Amino acid sequence: MKKLQPIFLSLLSGLLFFLAWPTISFTAAVFFAFIPLLLIEQMGFSRLKFFGLIYLAMFVWNLSATWWIVNSTFLGAALAILVNSMLMCIPLMGFRYMNKRFGAFMGYASFIVFWMSFEYLHLQDWGLSWPWLTTGNAFASRTEWVQWYEFTGTSGGTLWVLLVNVFLYVFFLKPNTEQTTQKVRLLNISGIVAAIMLPIILSFIISRSLTNPPSGGRGASYNIIVVQPNIDPYEKVATGSFDAQLQKLIRLSESKIDSTTQLLIWPETALYSANGFDEASLKTNFFLTPLFSFLQKHPHLQLFTGIESYRVFNKKVSSVARPIDGASDFYEVYNGSVLLDSSGAKQFYHKSMLVPGVETLPRFLRFLAPVFEKFGGTEGGYASQAERTPIITQNNIIIAPAICYESIYGEYMSQYIQNKANLIAIITNDGWWGNTQGHKHHQLYARLRAIETRTWVARSANTGISCFIDPKGNLLQSQPWRTEAAIKQSISLTTEKTFYIRYGDLLSKFSLALTAFFIAFAVFKRFSKK
Repeated sequence: MKKLQPIFLSLLSGLLFFLAWPTISFTAAVFFAFIPLLLIEQMGFSRLKFFGLIYLAMFVWNLSATWWIVNSTFLGAALAILVNSMLMCIPLMGFRYMNKRFGAFMGYASFIVFWMSFEYLHLQDWGLSWPWLTTGNAFASRTEWVQWYEFTGTSGGTLWVLLVNVFLYVFFLKPNTEQTTQKVRLLNISGIVAAIMLPIILSFIISRSLTNPPSGGRGASYNIIVVQPNIDPYEKVATGSFDAQLQKLIRLSESKIDSTTQLLIWPETALYSANGFDEASLKTNFFLTPLFSFLQKHPHLQLFTGIESYRVFNKKVSSVARPIDGASDFYEVYNGSVLLDSSGAKQFYHKSMLVPGVETLPRFLRFLAPVFEKFGGTEGGYASQAERTPIITQNNIIIAPAICYESIYGEYMSQYIQNKANLIAIITNDGWWGNTQGHKHHQLYARLRAIETRTWVARSANTGISCFIDPKGNLLQSQPWRTEAAIKQSISLTTEKTFYIRYGDLLSKFSLALTAFFIAFAVFKRFSKK
């Protein structure tokens, strides 16, 4: 039985993370989820056995919380779960080394800064970025606890979780040869209670100081419509019934449009054809004639919609540009969005944070592209956009566009607001995942973006869940999964910038600096000892 104890602890850690995750929402479990791993570290296992045990915990967490990716692509799911579990072991292996070599203080300090640094680096666009399980996301269903994310972003939630786990372990579970007095134990309990409760109390104080709902804006309100057409994503790409799908989008839009409507939002790939749409000739495209007729009926209206598009170039402009058969030209394919009115396309945006294994592959895995394509990925890969350029409408609405899972990147989205965007528009097609936890997680994470930036969010999801989210993170008019809907909301645009928008993720950057110091210190000690 004693031999099974470390395996039990490893499984318990993964289970606690799963229970803490949004939709299960036993959120308090996250304050205990790292403790079994800290206990395993104290058992003195070899490096290989310790890695195996923590990998098991991370695998259970990844599998139980993100198994639904398999509905989109089997190989992409395997890549995300297996590789992400391995990557999450890196900061824990670093913690083991520091704790063993330099003692408890530097060990547990390195545990915190290594984990925070890993999460921050995993949020960067490096080809295998999959930060769905960023620890601070655990509070997406408890936004009343984390209104202070407007200062810290999700890294503040990660720091909170790590500190509480370490305090609980060190003060109550870590083997100690000295007898703890009643007074010290009482002080320890008081410290733990304060560590858990003070951030929650601060959150309630911040929330009460905001207007309800907080607009952050001055002057006129803006009338926005979001459409949820409920078009099966597999049917969309298989049947070629573009005209019927377009007519459904127009019909739902017409049911809500009035003379005050300024912006209409359709979901990701609402404009889709097997061959894509040439961005240079949308207005003259025969299949889009009904769309421009609809827009001409409403000259005051602009449409922000997802589109599968391409551009043609006379040379190879990127590594994913594809040659045109029988010609010397190349073309790039985009999972993009476009702002349209009756005169044509006003501005395009091309998705920047591409989904690993489905929309892109890192260079060292490009040789597997044909295999990924057979399992639902794209062989050639989509081209992306490097700049955080907002979409500017004619009505002073400045859109921060987020296609699909781009909205889980906090600092990335805040850069749009830094560049004067005043509305976050999330367009997504979560139907690939089926009726699982995936689309629910995705909607809840958008609440954190609203709090970080104190900006309204308009969310158009093809099969659900479409909604509006106010700057406090409150969900408004959430539409049920797999229903047709059009919803309208009057909002005031954000004009003030939060601390997080102005200065970015300072906690993570400070952790990176400390990580560099700890690594340099360890290397210096190792070589000076020799």
